[in-house]
Amino acid sequence: MGQFEFCATLEDPPLAGGLVALLDDVAVLARAAAASIDDIGAAAAKAGAKAAGVVVDDAAVTPQYVRSLAAERELPIIKRIAVGSLRNKFFIILPAVLLLSQFVPWLLTPILMLGGAYLCYEGAEKVWAKIAHHGASGAGEEKVQDETTLVSGAVRTDLILSAEIMVISLNEVIDEAFWSRLAILAVVAVVITVLVYGVVALIVKMDDAGLRLSQRSGAVATFGRGLVRAMPVVLTVLTVVGTAAMLWVGGHILLLGTNELNLHFLYEAVHHVEVAAHDATGVLGGLVGWLVNTVASAILGLIVGALVVLVMTLTLHRRKSKAAAATAAATTRADGTIPAPPSGAARRLDAPTDRAPLG
Repeated sequence: MGQFEFCATLEDPPLAGGLVALLDDVAVLARAAAASIDDIGAAAAKAGAKAAGVVVDDAAVTPQYVRSLAAERELPIIKRIAVGSLRNKFFIILPAVLLLSQFVPWLLTPILMLGGAYLCYEGAEKVWAKIAHHGASGAGEEKVQDETTLVSGAVRTDLILSAEIMVISLNEVIDEAFWSRLAILAVVAVVITVLVYGVVALIVKMDDAGLRLSQRSGAVATFGRGLVRAMPVVLTVLTVVGTAAMLWVGGHILLLGTNELNLHFLYEAVHHVEVAAHDATGVLGGLVGWLVNTVASAILGLIVGALVVLVMTLTLHRRKSKAAAATAAATTRADGTIPAPPSGAARRLDAPTDRAPLG
């Protein structure tokens, strides 16, 4: 019995040493995991910072979609758009950019350029609608869309802006391993979405906050009334900025894309003017150079968008007009009589609703 106890005692140190070694390995793995998480966070911050310009554009574009809504519907609609944005990022953009970057990276630029052309079209169409229908619609009139159509339009626009954000972020971490890229881009997707739509929610609810503050007394009430008066102007400015952002981002995507496809003349021309402006303005050179690049991108976006609007007008929209005219002609009775107009229109006519055959 004593020998057995002695042998057991001799065996204890190796067992304890093995446990200590195991715990030490676990600690090393934990430190490695923590370092990896820190690296992912740092890389995500760096990648997100590179996409900051597009994030600002996204935040400027979105409030225009809720301008004509009742106050109680603003936050629910922003929530629906934010959920759609997350779906865009996680179910469409993230898998697509990871797979393309892994297997056919040369396809990323053409696809992104198609998205840029769509943004240019959206911006140019809004400019044309404002110019063409300003007099007819009257000042202050806005067409109210149903919520499903409104959310669909906002999510489509978000798809392009989010793709730009994700591709810019991808370019910053392209040398990372596949799973590291996935983790970094997932963090960027969540943080950017929360940031953008949190800011949008704050912007569109500032007037409500101002109204509540105005019901208090003293300087707080004065500040609240100032907020209420300022918010319509702020939203109008954001609408203009949002439209300009579509043209700017779309044009910038096309400008960079043509350069990456070895069509350098546009990019080099803009870069030459940007550098000249930078060198000529001293301390303000960085800002002035950025403004030159931004304005040039917006002009390119407006030109491309106007061309797309023209093509759409001459093809798709014209076919729709002809189809509508054919449908209206098909409703003419076989005996040559014309159907009575709808009841609301009939009441506004002086002539009797019964019509004799033509001729």
